[in-house]
Amino acid sequence: MQSHKTPKGMKVIDHINQAKETLVSFEVLPPLKGKNIASLYQHLDPLMEFKPSFINVTYHRSEHIFKKKQDGNFEKVEVRKRPGTVGICAAIMNHYQIDAVPHLICGGFTKRETEDALIDLNFLGIDNVLVLRGDATKNEASFEPEPNGNKYAIDLLEQVGRLNNGIYLEEDIREGFRTNFCMGVAGYPEKHFEAPNMDSDMRYLKAKVDAGAEYIVTQMFFDNSKYFEFVEKCRANDIHIPIIPGLKPLTSKKQLTVIPRIFHVDLPTDLINDMNKSKTDAESEQVGMNWLIHQSKELKKAGVPVLHYYTLGKPLIIRDAVAQVF
Repeated sequence: MQSHKTPKGMKVIDHINQAKETLVSFEVLPPLKGKNIASLYQHLDPLMEFKPSFINVTYHRSEHIFKKKQDGNFEKVEVRKRPGTVGICAAIMNHYQIDAVPHLICGGFTKRETEDALIDLNFLGIDNVLVLRGDATKNEASFEPEPNGNKYAIDLLEQVGRLNNGIYLEEDIREGFRTNFCMGVAGYPEKHFEAPNMDSDMRYLKAKVDAGAEYIVTQMFFDNSKYFEFVEKCRANDIHIPIIPGLKPLTSKKQLTVIPRIFHVDLPTDLINDMNKSKTDAESEQVGMNWLIHQSKELKKAGVPVLHYYTLGKPLIIRDAVAQVF
């Protein structure tokens, strides 16, 4: 397949500001350790016909597992199952000539490691980052930052902002090179599960905007009214940057219980009823795709800046749905 040629190194906010209609973007997982980059290209190739403006690449923090040693004792081992986000972003930009947006997370990184990663991104010509706190590890009751790491997304935003102003962690660096990262952040139409209420969630989001965030990508949602209400609430709280809806298809009945538990979102009754009527996996996937098409068409008609699709291992379902929208 021929690469889709677009200018490299454009910022997400510039893509949005220069667009005359709704754009499309995708989000992918790095390949599992042991797989090569070809597996990612096979995932993305079917989606290239839609000329995505950018592709997000998630970052997965390392996990600690306990391995039994020969003497019967257990050894704590650090494992990163999906490494390579920085390299993958560079590979995507080189292979497809499309902007890549790495996720930047607090969890598992010191501020110094974060600074070094940002320098690497800058050297590679990657000037977009989606700034997130990240999740707690499986063995943590709540999120714990690394020693000398960033605790909250706003701390990480401020670190990127300082680098954009040429301020490095080493105080003896005077008039350091100023990076030029475009920073996106996450938004939660149904409230971040750790926030006590929506008003406090809005205050946190407004603080991120004040710290330099240029656009928002939402957590997945399945009821468009939740997105529209979220946008209205943002505007009422003096948040006027673009708000990109994040979309994902349901693909199985099992997800009716898994998605609400993991992502803390509500599922509409009509979607639940339709999914429960399906008798096969293929029927379940069709129900999920039809719902995604309905959501996408309504959001596009409303003039959202970008439709951002979480592909999460289901590129063909996303391709078939997007083909009905664009």
